[in-house]
Order: sequence, then C-alpha cells, then structure tokens
Amino acid sequence: MHQYGVRRVEKLLSLPRSAIRGMIKAGFVSPVRGPRGAFLFSFQDLIVLRTAWALAQADLPQRRIIRSLKHLRDQLPESVPLSGLRIGAVGDRVVVQQGDTRWQADSGQYLLALEVDLADGILNVIDRKAQAKARAEDWFDQAVTLEETDVATAQRAYEEALAADPAHAGAATNLGRLLHESGRPDAAERVYRAGLAACGSDALLHYNLGVLLEDTGRTDEAVHAYEHALADDAGLADCHYNLARLHQAQGRQKEAIRHLARYRKLTGEDRGG
Repeated sequence: MHQYGVRRVEKLLSLPRSAIRGMIKAGFVSPVRGPRGAFLFSFQDLIVLRTAWALAQADLPQRRIIRSLKHLRDQLPESVPLSGLRIGAVGDRVVVQQGDTRWQADSGQYLLALEVDLADGILNVIDRKAQAKARAEDWFDQAVTLEETDVATAQRAYEEALAADPAHAGAATNLGRLLHESGRPDAAERVYRAGLAACGSDALLHYNLGVLLEDTGRTDEAVHAYEHALADDAGLADCHYNLARLHQAQGRQKEAIRHLARYRKLTGEDRGG
C-alpha cells in the first residue's frame, strides 16, 4: 500500500529530498503518483530507500545495489516496524537481518550471525559471538592464573567469562569447583547446572556435579551424574572409580566390578575396593 509522501519519507528516514529524487532517478525505487501527481511510497520503498542510501555511502557498486534491492523488495513483508530489520553489507553483498535470521538479499542465501556497522565512512563486519567467546577466553585465562594467588578474584574472573559466554564449560567447571571447595555447595550446583543447560552436556561438568552430589549425600543423583559424564567421555578413570565405590556400597557388585576393572585398565593402578 502506497501511503508515504515525500515529506513524510524525509522525516522518517532523515534523508534530504534531493537524495530521494536521486535514488528514484537511479532506479532504486519506483513510487506511484498520487491524485495530484505527488510521489507516494510503500513501506517496501522506505526500506529500499534507506538501504540504498546507506549502501551508496559505503561505496558499493550501483549495479550491485540495484540488483540486491530488487530481490530484497520481493522478500520484504508489506508491514513490519522499521527497527525490525537491519540491512547492511558484507563485502559487496547486501545482507538483511530480521530477528535472528540473516540472508543475502540478492540470492536469499542465509548467512552467519554477523553485524555490519558503518561509522565514519568505514564499513565494519563484526562477529559478535566470536567477540564474546574471545572475551570469555581472556577472562578464563586470567582466572586460571589467579587461582593460586587470589581465589576470590579468580571466581569473579570466571563469572565474567560466563557472562560473556554462558556455554564456556571450562569456566563453569572451575567456578563450581572453587565454590564447592569454599563451602558453598548450593552456589556451585547452580553454576554446574546452568553450565550444563548452556552447553548441552559436558563430561567434566557432569563429573564435578557428581562429586558435589555425593558430598551432599545425594548418592543416587551422583550415580546418574557420573553415568552422564561417562556417556560423554568413557575415559574418565576417576569417574569409573567413584561409580565402582558407590555401586559396591549399594550392593550392586556386578556394576562395581565392571567399573573397577575399567578404572584399572585406564590407569594401571589399584586403589583396592
């Protein structure tokens, strides 16, 4: 539906009238004429105008812009908040983001989660997820270094790592261990479970959770946690040993023998049992 006049487009998009007329002349948009011959633009025209202006400022080839915007127009809904779309460029390609979905305007090909930022005439392509993971890794490295000298600061560094990347299994494992060792099992359990929810599954997180559950008297839950750990990594020798011990205490001799044999095979040691 064509309902936006030139004056309203100027106000909505903060574009000078000369720029709007120039983009019409260049073929970026084809507004209809109203009853008095005035240009009337559709919602799709507004998106295309704003996009064309931004991409032109980024010095993309005009032919590329026109071709991409033609495909973009075909894919746009008739009505969506202007803030609901983010349109930019990766190299000489026009990319569109609506919610969590990104696609290449001239081919419809879906793209990785990149963010495009145009500042001071420089087009920057930013992978926010990669940046967050890098920050998390930096905090994790700092925390590991600090553990021997300043446990409290190490804990805060692990928390920062998890704030940047909740799926950082190493940070969750180490933070939970420090909390457990400092007499805060409830807090440690929350960290382990949040880490598992974010990661999907992780052998060491399951194992550490099993140790915590065993220490707090929840033997059956500990057994399940150890079993989950072994499902992720059957080579965790200490996990086999702990399961052997728990199974023996609960009278499940066959299971105890099986896990103890596996432990001995992995380590070549014999702790008895």
